[in-house]
Amino acid sequence: MEFIKSKSIVELSNPGVVSRQLLSPENSSSKRVTITEVHLEAGACQPRHTHNASEQIWYAVKGKGKLLLENDEEKEFCVGDVARFADNDVHGLKNDGDEEFVYFSVTAPPIDFGYAYKDKK
Repeated sequence: MEFIKSKSIVELSNPGVVSRQLLSPENSSSKRVTITEVHLEAGACQPRHTHNASEQIWYAVKGKGKLLLENDEEKEFCVGDVARFADNDVHGLKNDGDEEFVYFSVTAPPIDFGYAYKDKK
């Protein structure tokens, strides 16, 4: 059994985006999953990207936004919605609402997301 104290949860950030690494290679011995809580300020964006060897599942818990998909496609993403991205699926998110957008992400197998963020605390 692992128990992760809040003080060992790393926060990664880019302008307008904070990604709390709840369960990650940095604080867990899990070889199967990373769990992240992501906060986007109104107007913030996570650009389109892919993960070549991991799938992700996103669960929206606050706000509304747009999924940024392949071929410049966009899809509404709101509280209660779930999105699953297979390996190599293009995905990103734009918070086009008036309030903070929050979602949880489950990534399998785990990824250390430090490479994608400018700041770490």
